[in-house]
Order: sequence, then C-alpha cells, then structure tokens
Amino acid sequence: MTIDAAELRRRTGELLDACPPDTTDRLDFLRARFDAGLAWVHYPEGLGGLGAPRSLQVVVDAELEAAGAPDNEPRRIGIGLGMAAPTILKYGTEEQKQRYLRPLWTGEEVWCQLFSEPGAGSDLAALGTRAVREGDDWVVNGQKVWTSSAHIARWAILIARTDPDVPKHAGITYFLCDMTDPGVEVRPLRQITGEAEFNEVFLTDVRIPDSRRLGAIGDGWKVAQTTLNNERVAIGGMRLPREGGMIGPVAKTWRERPELRTHDLHQRLLKLWVDSEVSRLTAERLRQQLVAGQPGPEGAGMKLAFARLNQEISGLEVELRGEEGLLYDDWTMRRPELVDFVGRDAGYRYLRSKGNSIEGGTSEVLLNIVAERVLGLPSEPRTDKDVAWKDLAR
Repeated sequence: MTIDAAELRRRTGELLDACPPDTTDRLDFLRARFDAGLAWVHYPEGLGGLGAPRSLQVVVDAELEAAGAPDNEPRRIGIGLGMAAPTILKYGTEEQKQRYLRPLWTGEEVWCQLFSEPGAGSDLAALGTRAVREGDDWVVNGQKVWTSSAHIARWAILIARTDPDVPKHAGITYFLCDMTDPGVEVRPLRQITGEAEFNEVFLTDVRIPDSRRLGAIGDGWKVAQTTLNNERVAIGGMRLPREGGMIGPVAKTWRERPELRTHDLHQRLLKLWVDSEVSRLTAERLRQQLVAGQPGPEGAGMKLAFARLNQEISGLEVELRGEEGLLYDDWTMRRPELVDFVGRDAGYRYLRSKGNSIEGGTSEVLLNIVAERVLGLPSEPRTDKDVAWKDLAR
C-alpha cells in the first residue's frame, strides 16, 4: 500500500480517536503513536514507522500538534533520537531494534554517547578504552569525557578498543552499554556556565554481553561514522522557523529597545540575520537530501555554521545590552536535563555557545572533513594510519 499524505492524515485521525490526548496518559499516547507507525514514518513497519518518505513526517507532526497531542520531549532525548536510533536501525540485529527503539523514542530510556576520552578528543580513533573478550562478555575499562546526559541516561553508545595490534581505526568495536551496570561511575563536570550538563564517566571492569555489540568486531569506526554524521545533522540541521534559534532574542531586543541601537551594531545584526536565514534554509535543503539516504559529510558544514553563528550572535547580544548583557541569573551548580539557549539570559548564551565549536566534533576537525570529503581537496599527511595502535606515541 502506498503511504501518502492523505493516508497519514487518516491514520493520525484514527490514533487521535482511539487515544484522545486530553484523556489519555502521556506515555500511553506515545506508545500508541509508535505502534501506529507514526513516530518515524520513514522507519520500517513495526519499528515506529510505515516505510513512508521521510518528508511526510511533517504531515503527522502538524496534525498532532493541532490536536494538542504530547510530544516525546525531543530536546531531552536528542542523543537517542539523533544518534543512537539511526545507528541501531542500520547495524542492529532484529532483537536489538525491537528492544531499544520503542523506549528510546517514547523517552522511557534516555541515551548518552561514550565516545570522547581525555587523550582522544579530536583524534577520536586514538581512543584507549579497552574491551577484552571473556566468554560471552566483554570486560571494559577506561574513561570517557564530555558526556552529555550521562547523569540521567539508562543506555550509552560506546566505542572501545578491542585489538591494539592493528592500526587505530581498525581495532575499535561498538557496544551498547547499560549505565546502571556495576563499574559505571558518572561524575559531573562543572562548566563555565556554572552548570554540569556534561560528565566524565569511568568504566571499571564493566561486563557487556556480546549480544549488545553493534556491528562486527573491529568495525566500530565504520559504525561510529553513522552516529557522527547523524550527530552533526542533529546539531546543525535542526528545523527552525524564521528567527528561530539564537538570532531570535537579539532581533527581539533590537525591536523593543531602540535606546540600545548603534549604526555599527545595526550593520552586524543585519549580516548575522541574513547568515542565520541562509543557514536555516540550507539546513532545510539538507534534510530534504536525507530523504534519499543516510547523511553524509555535508552535515559537518552545517555544524560548522551553527557554531560560528551562535558565537557571533551571542557576542553581538552582549555588546548590544552593554553591562546588562553580563548579568547571569543563576550561577548555582545544577544538573540540567537539557540545554535551553533561548530561555536563558544573554550572559548564559554567550558562555554556553563557546562549547558549540567543540561538541559534536571540533571545528578544526570538521574543517578537514569538509575540505577532504566535500570539496575533494588533498588530505593532510597522516603518518600513523598504518601503525599499530599499541606502537603509537602517547
């Protein structure tokens, strides 16, 4: 059966009739939506979708929003939705897909990402966390860092070194780690904002069943590329209305506070407004390209633009507001479940945006990706690509 917009509206209507949003428990509604194939319409049947074109998701979302239906708090579970889910869909076994995708989408189980390490941030493939096979289990030891949501996560996507005798990209394997297992310790990392939304995670003799391995042994780098490409699109290619995101509060202040205006700031605001709109429309085009397949290296360009714009806009906002822009309403140590850029003070936005050029891949690494994989420029010399990981200088 062909799934078109009219058919999706019909099925959405059936869901609303069977589970009226005003009288149905929120979690029950989300589970029913997933089971009806209206969670990710482009996913296969039985996994939250109907095998429909990705572009038709907006039809379902619009109908449900108009009816006042609850959403799954996508910002709170963004790592699961934007990174873990597409990776599990592509590389997971049928048992893994059935087990993890539904509670991931409904938000019953929050996910985090155990990739970066103190000695392997920008050079992620140099990671040193070890996973050693013992029967049907893998015993994992190591440390991860900059882990968003680890303090509320039930599951983690994890890459670890399983073969130190081969070059660094070849000896990595991808796992699904239960954050409640013995040996997993989460410690807060207090940031420049005063909060601790990031964490460091210590893994001490953590036993992961081989049934929670994603992809083949040694194929972890290949599997991780799916995660990373989706992560960059999730960060830099999110759907926004005009003046959505960081440019909105600045434009609002400009309109409402004429006493703050200067010619120089006006010219800068106009440029950043145009840049933001170009970036928004480019992100829309990128999402349309996703209809045809998995995201590619183009997402790195969007994430680069996202980081630059956020930092320039937040800097302009602080200048526009003057001394008032330096105020910060809450410096207490908090463990937030999500990052709220727009609903906070200008001072918070200015400080928090500094992390945008680090998280999701540093801008320096993304520039190399765009140069080599999008523009086709010669790659930088890499003297370590054929050297066994154990022989690398550290």
